[in-house]
Amino acid sequence: TSNKRTLRTLFRPAALPPPVISETTPSQKKLLAYHRGKEQQEMINQLLIDRALEVYYNNMDETDKTDAASPITELLSAVRKYFFIKPLKVLSFQADYLFLKNCVRSNPVVPIRQQWLRSMLTMVPQSLMEGRDRELLTEDLLKEIVRDYEKSMERCVLRRALIKPAIKELDKLEEEAPLPLLPLGLDFSSTWHNSYIKAKTRIISTLHILHPTMKTLLDFGYTAFFNFLVVDFSSSRLKGPVDCKSLKTDASLSCSKAEDEIMSTWYQRVIGLFSQSEALDGLKLDQLESFYNCVAVLMSNQLKELLQRTTEGFVKLFDPEDRSRLPLFKMDLTFDENRMEFYPSLQDLEEAILFVVDCIGQTLQNVQTIRAWLTGGTATVDAELPAHIVQWAKSILKKAIGDNLEGPKEHFKGYVKSYGWLVDGTAEERINRFVAEQPSFDEYT
Repeated sequence: TSNKRTLRTLFRPAALPPPVISETTPSQKKLLAYHRGKEQQEMINQLLIDRALEVYYNNMDETDKTDAASPITELLSAVRKYFFIKPLKVLSFQADYLFLKNCVRSNPVVPIRQQWLRSMLTMVPQSLMEGRDRELLTEDLLKEIVRDYEKSMERCVLRRALIKPAIKELDKLEEEAPLPLLPLGLDFSSTWHNSYIKAKTRIISTLHILHPTMKTLLDFGYTAFFNFLVVDFSSSRLKGPVDCKSLKTDASLSCSKAEDEIMSTWYQRVIGLFSQSEALDGLKLDQLESFYNCVAVLMSNQLKELLQRTTEGFVKLFDPEDRSRLPLFKMDLTFDENRMEFYPSLQDLEEAILFVVDCIGQTLQNVQTIRAWLTGGTATVDAELPAHIVQWAKSILKKAIGDNLEGPKEHFKGYVKSYGWLVDGTAEERINRFVAEQPSFDEYT
């Protein structure tokens, strides 16, 4: 087998062209891009010829491979005739494109602005950036952002500077991922500016939140309700124990008194404000209805906020973690018809406490709207407590009442255990049995 001639012995090994790495001036780079030396072209030609001969030789029969020198001359002419006419031009475009691509990539990229990075960090919650591990993670994320930015800028500059030739061989050499596609199903054809202007115009023309009268109305509500509660039992513990009936009476009187005070102060100031013609400055006739609706909503929000804050203040008195303001209630342990029980009952006590929440919710429910007051109508401001607030308050109070009544219940069980036999007939039965036995004087004593 050593006498057999192969392509490895007939032709020299294929030599790959050296990588195009240049540190010359820009003028020299342009010359190199358009004028290739003969040496580089000869190396490329030799590579194609050697590859074609190797393919041809591998496809030959084993019996013909020993005498492969005879068709070599014909093969060389065929290869030169084909490869020097058509593919060489394609390879020239390919080599030029790769060379220019390396030149573009070697140019520096505009660095990302530090202001952009700081803006990104401001959108991250501060709680997620505390701790040494979080700081290191933040640094890694910023480095990743910088890398992605530089890579995107490089691809953008490359696509703007060079047009990729339509050569299939380049697709195998390109390692870049395709550009991301737009999300399907989303319409970006309309901008936000027109919708913003339209919404702003509608807000100004219908809600009237920027009208000076609204600011004055807000000031009236803030002054009147800032430090005011419809019912205030925060100091009831200092007055000593109260019974359930007194609690209901005090809550009703306090709500009634607070309503009268609000109607005589805050509401009168509001009426005086809208009695002046200046309150409607800048309004057209077709805007009056929407303007008064806006006034009604603003008054409704102020009254609801007052009632909600009062309810929350009353519920806070029963906070299990702070019993310094917990109200004291007077209850009697009674005995009647051989029954021992509390008066009022535990159910009556719970009902009296929940009555305060209902009483707060029923306050300020007949406040006339400004438009109804001006036109003689009967419409009232919506000042009803939200249902979820009432439900929350009652659930918290029921749990607090049950927890605070555990002591009285245990006290009641102790009385029944110690003295229940005196009232349930057990003591009388024992006495009758003792007398029926006719004991002696010593046993009597």
